Amino acid sequence: MFSDDIIKLAAATLQLARDKGFHLATAESCTGGLIMAALTGIAGSSDVVDRGFITYTNRAKMDMLGVSAETLRIGGAVTQETAIAMAKGALEKSSANAAVSVTGIAGPGGGSTEKPVGLVHMACASRHGITLHEKHLFGNIGRDKVREATVVAALTLFQKVMT
Repeated sequence: MFSDDIIKLAAATLQLARDKGFHLATAESCTGGLIMAALTGIAGSSDVVDRGFITYTNRAKMDMLGVSAETLRIGGAVTQETAIAMAKGALEKSSANAAVSVTGIAGPGGGSTEKPVGLVHMACASRHGITLHEKHLFGNIGRDKVREATVVAALTLFQKVMT
């Protein structure tokens, strides 16, 4: 299902979480649960993985993560503000002490000049008061490749917030 590189990155992320005493949650839009699937595909992950939220629609982002209608109205779902609100919402609605969120345009349609296909905003928030945001422009490389690149970037962002 996942490349060897993603499996190794997920395993390293889990080990770092164990070593640092972190429990993890995800809030996923454009990946539809792939980050959680990469983590839970590894036996024994339940010791550090708390839960995942798949919030593909704006309504789900509001209902499940507490993203405000105002945040979504002003900039839309694919913004820094929405990614940060999703990550913070996942922390609030879970027992995790680190949560990563992703929201983007995987394609092949849905892009615009301002928000092209391949644009992904992600954030990672921790209960230690750290919140990181990254904006990625993966390009119009195909839906599967955008989603795969997003998984890699999100796992890497988890590691950044834990170190």
